[in-house]
Amino acid sequence: MLYAMKAVFRVCFWGLLVFNSLTISTGVGQPFGLSNRVANTTLRMPATLPVLGYSWTNTLGGLAFTAPVAIVSAPEETNRLFIIEQIGRIVVITNLASPTRTVFMDLASRVHFENEEGLLGLAFHPNYASNRFFYVFYSVWTNSTLSSTRHNRLSRFETSPGNPNQGMANSEVVMITQRDEAGNHNAGDLHFGSDGYLYISLGDEGDANDTRLNSQRIDKDFFSGIIRIDVDNRPGNLPPTSHPAINPGTYSVPANNPFIGATTFNGIPLTGNVRTEFWAVGLRNPWRFSFDPATGLLYCGDVGQGAREEVDVITRGGNYGWNYREGTIARPGSPAPPPGFSAINPILDYSRGATGTNVGNSISGGVVYNGSRFPGLNGAYVFGDYGSQSPGNIWALRYDGTNVTAWWQLFVDPGVAAFGIDPSNGDVLYTDVNEGRIKRIINAVTSGAPIPPTLADTGAFTNLATLTPHAGIVPYNVNAPQWAGNAIMTRWFSITNPATRITFRPTNFWTLPSATVWIQQLDLELTNGVPASRRRLETRFLVRDTTSTGAYGVTYRWSDPPTNAVLVDDGGMDETFLIHDGGTVRTQVWHYPGRSECLVCHSQPGNRALAFNTPQLNRDFLYPNGVIDNQIRSLSNASYFAVSSPVSNLHSLPLLARLTNESFSAEYRVRSYLMANCYGCHQGVGGFGMFDTRIYRPLSTLRIIEGTLNNNLGDTNNRVVKPGSLANSALLTRLSSLDPGLRMPPAVGTGLDTQAIALVSYWITNELANYQSFADWQIQYFATTNSPDALATADPDMDRGSNFQEYLTGTNPTNALEAWGIGIERAGDVAEIVFPRIANRGFEAQCAAMLSSNTAWRFLDVPQNRPFFSATNTETRIPNPDTNAATKFYRVRVYEP
Repeated sequence: MLYAMKAVFRVCFWGLLVFNSLTISTGVGQPFGLSNRVANTTLRMPATLPVLGYSWTNTLGGLAFTAPVAIVSAPEETNRLFIIEQIGRIVVITNLASPTRTVFMDLASRVHFENEEGLLGLAFHPNYASNRFFYVFYSVWTNSTLSSTRHNRLSRFETSPGNPNQGMANSEVVMITQRDEAGNHNAGDLHFGSDGYLYISLGDEGDANDTRLNSQRIDKDFFSGIIRIDVDNRPGNLPPTSHPAINPGTYSVPANNPFIGATTFNGIPLTGNVRTEFWAVGLRNPWRFSFDPATGLLYCGDVGQGAREEVDVITRGGNYGWNYREGTIARPGSPAPPPGFSAINPILDYSRGATGTNVGNSISGGVVYNGSRFPGLNGAYVFGDYGSQSPGNIWALRYDGTNVTAWWQLFVDPGVAAFGIDPSNGDVLYTDVNEGRIKRIINAVTSGAPIPPTLADTGAFTNLATLTPHAGIVPYNVNAPQWAGNAIMTRWFSITNPATRITFRPTNFWTLPSATVWIQQLDLELTNGVPASRRRLETRFLVRDTTSTGAYGVTYRWSDPPTNAVLVDDGGMDETFLIHDGGTVRTQVWHYPGRSECLVCHSQPGNRALAFNTPQLNRDFLYPNGVIDNQIRSLSNASYFAVSSPVSNLHSLPLLARLTNESFSAEYRVRSYLMANCYGCHQGVGGFGMFDTRIYRPLSTLRIIEGTLNNNLGDTNNRVVKPGSLANSALLTRLSSLDPGLRMPPAVGTGLDTQAIALVSYWITNELANYQSFADWQIQYFATTNSPDALATADPDMDRGSNFQEYLTGTNPTNALEAWGIGIERAGDVAEIVFPRIANRGFEAQCAAMLSSNTAWRFLDVPQNRPFFSATNTETRIPNPDTNAATKFYRVRVYEP
């Protein structure tokens, strides 16, 4: 804290002003915006976020299906689903929001449907939109060179060129027809990998204990594994080894399949023709597999025999052990495997049984959830057990690439045969063959009060049309609103328990009571600058609770017309608006945040309530009673603050500046913007770039100017802010990017905050172009930073101004004739402290009744003495109307922003 101490002497030199018997206007009679604190009794937001588990609901309009065994969608499509009915029909569901059922293709006349046989798999070619190819796997009773009995068949079909909802049954191209001597263990799932090749799962041909010895053979038939083929016959790939099941020319074998050129298997020489189509072997009945599009991992549920059910991650050339092993154990009664046998263990297996949360009798392989509506499931593999003789468990597991780190039961529902993904929103769907329904996994409250489903149910407003709040819900506003995609924001808060109070602090966090609720209304002008075009978008609630997270948030989306707002799902949602902006029309995608997203910005380090603090609330506000009053003054008057933390020296409190308030320096407006938008994460600690955005700390301590980066964006010259360089200032790069992985701060909707970008750019290229740190200044004048004359407290020119004061005021520390100082003048019956205000520097006038070693200086609590960082150099006059004392001494502190 540096003062113009010579100003004291200058005051004494000019003479002491004595004022007696003055009538002083102190503002004591000014009315308050809040005269008293009112309890709220209407809010129905739960004290803590309810604990959510999972359940199911019938979906697709409750449509019924006959033995549904697979759920498939076509590439790049988001509004159609295909349901495979085991009897031989493929059903297409169009318009998923209002489902319509159509038979896409009926193969019942050629499909053999009995027991586990039937139409089992469907996959669409990656280029389906242009070539109309799709592939099916089904059981058929037919003649072949092997026999005239049951077979498993893989075929290609085409969609009608004139009707995308009609597959052409007469377009069949048979590719593989494999004789199968038993009716069970047919597998039959189909998926294209990201490599563009078709993967097909094959059972071991049925009966028990692999009696036909298919599971550990790669030189026999097409059983007991997963094969990988090239349906496009790409150049460089190989023709398959001849086999009676193959229709020559219909596919080739990828040149990097694992068993091409194999001469031994399990250490035993091979004498027959290798089935080079195999990708993985040693599977009993791999009933449903899937790729995780995020990681590329291939998950497979392999149905066990009498001991274990298992989940495998399938890798190139992997041997999964059947029939020597069942899950992680040796198959009961199995002979010793050959010396060269080596098996890959499943990532998870469980025992067979009739009761229990970790048992089953027929695993149904699942899918990895990569949606956003259920954060607790994101990245988890969701699977189940058919459960005809057991509970019918639906589970989820997490796999880190080495181990399963979590495995938990979601709920119980017998009859699950297969899982799929809703292409419209990423939800997990599954088939219930017992009921003939498609079901959707949903959240379910397992403990705690549910969140009100609509805004009307929250008890926040007496009138939704006017957004009139109930008693005890107090309106407020902030100095520097956060960026929210050009939205117009209105705010309220309520501390529902009137016995609890806020611990006020001029800087740092306020301590906020539990059950404090903040409400924020966001509207958008569909024609910029035209209030009549204003559209209500959403109402957000942030609730301070007692959990480890400290808060939870929810969002309500308004209907159109705006009669009510409905709770947004946990994953949030998007909506598109056309914005008329001058002579152009642009599209803005508005994102309604889900519960998990609210706490990304409303972080624990940021005390959750980002804008409920001194520098944001230190401003005047027009209260409903018609009084304009400082918000902190009103809150204090209404007993919102603890007795132990009274508010004093109101005009000394820090405040943020809006981007558009050009009386403040560009630097201070930029820092206010950073405080409003980045404060939740960037506090100089943790993994967020290590810089600090708190407004009440000096800029030189924040690691913003020339601050190093955790991620230098590929350029070692980049800094948080590089004076004079837009290209090397990562803060500007992130602020200007539309890339979600790069963009900061996280913004609502699309579009850039062009005002902020322009201001930051101006600051970097103008105010910072000649930026000089104190160390640079020391070297300029003293050629060193550590000589006695160069120290911050030194006064080498003996003008009573320290070096740091001379640095801040821009004066020469080696010339006593060049000094910054203050004066005092009389303006009627008022003393005025007069001094030159330096641009982008802070000044604070203080007074005392005497000078001594223990002088008690006090802040002059007048509006003209508020913290202010001017955009220009100017003369400042700070009045001191309280001049009843016989003698007064004055000084002015100068400080960096």
